Amino acid sequence: MSKYRGPKLRIVRRIGKLPGLTQKIPKKTNPPGQHGLAYNKKQSQYEIRLKEKQKLRFHYGIGERQLLSYIKKSKKMKGSSGKTLLTLLEMRLDNIIYRLGFSKTIVSAKQLISHGHVMINKKMINIPSYLCKPQNIITIKNSAKSKNIITKNLETSENNIIPEHLSINKEKLEGKINNLVNRNSISLLINELLVVEYYSRKL
Repeated sequence: MSKYRGPKLRIVRRIGKLPGLTQKIPKKTNPPGQHGLAYNKKQSQYEIRLKEKQKLRFHYGIGERQLLSYIKKSKKMKGSSGKTLLTLLEMRLDNIIYRLGFSKTIVSAKQLISHGHVMINKKMINIPSYLCKPQNIITIKNSAKSKNIITKNLETSENNIIPEHLSINKEKLEGKINNLVNRNSISLLINELLVVEYYSRKL
């Protein structure tokens, strides 16, 4: 997706909390726009599904084509399409970096990866969408600059809860993927079935 450069809090006010996009909390609670204060009308089923789809896009920082590609993949795999979709998104390298606390948001995780600060099984990976697998070892490039960036991020995210499928050694700046993500460990409040239903007529 082309990087979103607009006001992030405006998006949060419109569709809800997006921890992967920003940690800031808007002071205003009403939706943005001229008629935000009067936004009490009943939403259509289409609007509800669209909102859930947009949550996924902005939280994980992916484009429409990317999301549609993940939807198609999830439908071809065994199990619930919705849960499979979330698993694919959660196992992306940029999300893993974020969930380990190595970055404050998924947006900043993409930058860390693209700039060559992250390694998987001792091999440098600069593709944010890289799909990680159980038993992968995530390490940080052996340079003072890389280690300083990650150490500062970990210090400011000490209260973050590491999900069950991940483990971290803060001294070594090393993370490990123990298994696939559990649905209950996903930080985003989302109804994935509505996202699948949104795309059902497009496939």
